[in-house]
Amino acid sequence: MTDISVTLASPEVLARARKIKLFLMDVDGTLTDGGVCLISSTSAGGSGTTAVSEMKVFNAQDGQGLSLAHTMGIQTGFITGRASPAVAKRAEELKVTFVYLGQAKKTEAFEECMQKAGVTEEEVAYMGDDLPDIPLARRAGLAVCVADGAPELQAVCHFTTRRLAGRGTAREVVELILKAQGRWEEAVPLALA
Repeated sequence: MTDISVTLASPEVLARARKIKLFLMDVDGTLTDGGVCLISSTSAGGSGTTAVSEMKVFNAQDGQGLSLAHTMGIQTGFITGRASPAVAKRAEELKVTFVYLGQAKKTEAFEECMQKAGVTEEEVAYMGDDLPDIPLARRAGLAVCVADGAPELQAVCHFTTRRLAGRGTAREVVELILKAQGRWEEAVPLALA
């Protein structure tokens, strides 16, 4: 990714990004494309109980971005409305600091993350895609909406990604933060495969 996001970011957005120590985000519609894929299976012969599994597709560049955030000392967190073992596993792989699943209202989780991380609202970036994310966006020091997010959320956010949901939005935000903080060049050689 080029410096396009930093180039397009306003001086106000860059000033906000320089303060970020904690990056929180929704999952469905930000780290994924928003699709919910439920797979059903039946026992052999078609009789018996039906099992339903959920499938999520995550972007590898988002993974690299969140890994770099961790390496560079920026704490990360997922606050999502769905309870998903796939999200919990991905968070574990990426060493995501805070994981709140099944959150119908996200404000309490947001406040707990801030308290546990020891940061203020202005030191928090939050990325979402839809209406339940508005209360957190209004509080975050750097509020981010994905490119294909709800217009109502975009209206209250400081920055809208160029990338679509599930296509590297978290990576774009991590790059924006690290570049605004003048730490991107230091981070690049620390990337792990």
